[in-house]
Amino acid sequence: MVMRSRYDVVIVGGGHNGLVAAAYLARAGQSVLVLEQAGTVGGAAVSARVFDGVDVRLSRYSYLVSLLPDRIVRDLGLRFGTRKRRISSYTPVGSTGLLIDSGSPAATRAGFARVTGSDREFEAWQRFYEMTGEVARAVFPTLTEPLPTRAQLRQRVGDRAWVELFERPLGEAVEQYFADDLVRGIVFTDALIGTFTHAHDPSLLQNRCFLYHVIGGGTGDWDVPVGGMGALTDALADAARSAGAEVVTATEVTEMSTDGHIAEITFAGAVAGTVAARFVLVNASPTEAARLLGESAGREPEGAQLKINMVLERLPRLRDTGVAARDAFAGTFHIAESYEQLEQAYREAAAGRLPTTPPAEIYCHTLTDPGIAAPAAGGSPRHTLTLFGLHTPARLFTEHPDAAKEAAVTATLAALDAVLAEPLHDCLARDSHGDLCLDVATPVDLQRSLRLPGGHIFHGDLSFPYLTGAADTPAQRWGVDTAHANVLRCGAGAVRGGGVSGIGGHNAAMAVLEETAAQRPGNAG
Repeated sequence: MVMRSRYDVVIVGGGHNGLVAAAYLARAGQSVLVLEQAGTVGGAAVSARVFDGVDVRLSRYSYLVSLLPDRIVRDLGLRFGTRKRRISSYTPVGSTGLLIDSGSPAATRAGFARVTGSDREFEAWQRFYEMTGEVARAVFPTLTEPLPTRAQLRQRVGDRAWVELFERPLGEAVEQYFADDLVRGIVFTDALIGTFTHAHDPSLLQNRCFLYHVIGGGTGDWDVPVGGMGALTDALADAARSAGAEVVTATEVTEMSTDGHIAEITFAGAVAGTVAARFVLVNASPTEAARLLGESAGREPEGAQLKINMVLERLPRLRDTGVAARDAFAGTFHIAESYEQLEQAYREAAAGRLPTTPPAEIYCHTLTDPGIAAPAAGGSPRHTLTLFGLHTPARLFTEHPDAAKEAAVTATLAALDAVLAEPLHDCLARDSHGDLCLDVATPVDLQRSLRLPGGHIFHGDLSFPYLTGAADTPAQRWGVDTAHANVLRCGAGAVRGGGVSGIGGHNAAMAVLEETAAQRPGNAG
C-alpha cells in the first residue's frame, strides 16, 4: 500500500478505543494512521467463531456493554445497538436461589424474603442502589469531559455517598447496609471484576472497580451487544475508514521515539517502515508503551480472571425447581460468590493456591440476542455461556501453566455443577472434531494473545475519575498524558479507561484537537 511519510496522528493498536480516536480525529480533518499487530481490528472487543463447524459468534474476551456513552455512538453515526436484560442476576443457594428481576420489584422482594427470611435485605438493597444511582447520574456525564478536580466531583456526588464510595473501604458500606452473607457477596462482586483485592483493602482498589461497574450510562445497566461485541468494533472500523483514517492490520509497531514535537514510529509485518507523526496515541498498555519507547515499565500489573467460553446444545436444569433455567441464565448467574466465599477465595489465591471453590459468574447472550448462534442440526436453539472467574491471579499459572489451567477449569466447572441438577458436560456442544466446545483463557493466555500486561484486562489498576496532578496541558486535563508531550494514552490505561467504553479514545482525540487548536497561528498558549 502507498503510505505517507508523515501523519498528524499515528495510533498504535486497533482496539475499540483506537478506532474511536481515529474516527473522531479523521472526521476533524486530521491525517490518521492506525497500526494493528493482529490480522483484524478489535483487540479484546471482538466476536469469533471459535469452534470448528459451530456457527456461533462468541464475544470472546469482553462480554457486556455499560460504559459506552450514547454520545460516541451518535457522534460517529455508529450502526450499533444493545439490548437490556430484564433479569439482573440469579444466585443459587442450596435448593433455592435469589432472582433479581428488574421488571418486577414485587417478584424480587418475594425472592429476597424467600432466601433471607424477611424484607430487610430487599429494603436495604433499594436504599443502597438508590445511592449508587445518584452517584451514577452525577459521575457518568463527566467521563467525556475534562477531568474534574476531586472537590468538584465531590460536590456533584454529595458528601454521604462520597464518603461511602470514595473515602472508606467498600466493605464497610456493604456490611453497614446488608446483614445477609449471600446478599453482601452479590453486591461486592462488582468490586472484583478484573481486580484482585478484598473488601477492606486500604488502597480502595475495590472501590474504584466498583464505581466503574455501577455508573455506566448513568444507570449501571450492563447490556448485551446486538450481533456480539465484534459488531461494535466492525462499526467503529467502518466509521474510521469512511472518515479517511488509514487502518493497517497484521503490522506491528516495533519502536517509537520522540523529541516532544515529532515522533517516529517503526513497524514491521504486512507493511514495514518508519513514519513521522505530530502525535502518537498508544492504544496499548502503559507497559507496552514503555517498552516501545525503550523505557523502564516499572512493576507489571497482574490480572486475576479466568475466562471460559462455551456453546451448549441446551441450557442445564437447575437444582432450584422454582426458577426456570431461561430466567436464571438470562442475567448474571453467580457461582460461589457469597461474601465469605469471595473472601476465602481471595485468601487462598493471595497465598499462592487455587481457590478450593473458585467464584465466577456466567452470562448467556443468546437468551437476549438469539441471532449470534445458528440452531443445532435438529433446529433447536444453541446457547452460549461466557464465564468470568474471579481470584485466579496470573501468579497461579506461571510455573506450570497447562496443569494449573486444567485444575482451574475443573474446579470452576465443579462449582457450577454443584448448583445444577445435571452435569454441564451433558449439555455442551461438540465441534466438528468431536471435542467439547470449551475455550479457556487464563491471565497468562491473555498476556500472550492480547498483550495485556500480566493478563490485566484494565492494563493496570483503575483510577478514580478526577484530577490527581497538574492540569497544565490538554493531555493532563483529559487524563491521557504520558511523560512525553506528544505521546498520549488512548486505551484502558488512560484515566477513566477500562471496559468497553471508547472513553479513552474519545478523550485522547479531544486532547489532540484542543492542543492542535491552541497551536494554530493567532491562538494564545
